[in-house]
Amino acid sequence: MIISKIKNLIFLTLFSFSAPLPLFAGNLFLKSYGHSSFLIEGGGKSVLLNPFKSIGCASGLEEPKNSKVDFVLASSRLADEGYYSFNKLFFVDPGSYRINNIYLNGISIPHDRVKGRRFGMATVWIWEQNDFKIVHMGGAAGDINITNEILLSRPDILFISIGGGIKSYNGVEASKIVKQLNPKAIIPVHFLKSSEKKENCDFSDSEEFLENMGETNIKFVDKEFVIGKNDLKKMTIYFVD
Repeated sequence: MIISKIKNLIFLTLFSFSAPLPLFAGNLFLKSYGHSSFLIEGGGKSVLLNPFKSIGCASGLEEPKNSKVDFVLASSRLADEGYYSFNKLFFVDPGSYRINNIYLNGISIPHDRVKGRRFGMATVWIWEQNDFKIVHMGGAAGDINITNEILLSRPDILFISIGGGIKSYNGVEASKIVKQLNPKAIIPVHFLKSSEKKENCDFSDSEEFLENMGETNIKFVDKEFVIGKNDLKKMTIYFVD
């Protein structure tokens, strides 16, 4: 398998932490809940992305229940990426918003390959946190137009689905988007490990994406990890354990 070959060819930087990681200026702390859900802390703010109900491809995962976040961003109101179960500011509709010193921009991109006629439109989020430009495309499956490409281009961190299925980018589509946007750090979501199988889940593994990303640098990280400015010198794919 491609990942196994890569592990034998490159030096892997592994992160294992039993306690919360220290945050310094110019760093972001990230915690993965699985599927497309992450907690991001930095710049004095805590953001939760795509909280889910443990069903479908998210079955077997512990549902995010972090009550200390400042606000929640969701790709849609579908239960696997917009399950809102606690009393926090919740953003799911496209538009421009300001939360203290954070500006949020949500744009609509089809959630399927038929211009949203099956699953509607997903909201792709763009914001800056602790001087990082972050783009979350966990719910997108459609093409991006030139206007959206300009808004989304050159992020420091890009979350993007890669596992295919009926409402996520597959490996070929995701690699095309990555090459359009030219991010510094890529965090793939919505895929299964090669040895993993789930009922009622149409995700594939990461092999097709990696085949189409060529010699891009890779890091394998634990569910809790830090990205600093010094980590953004070369495009890197972050695979969360």
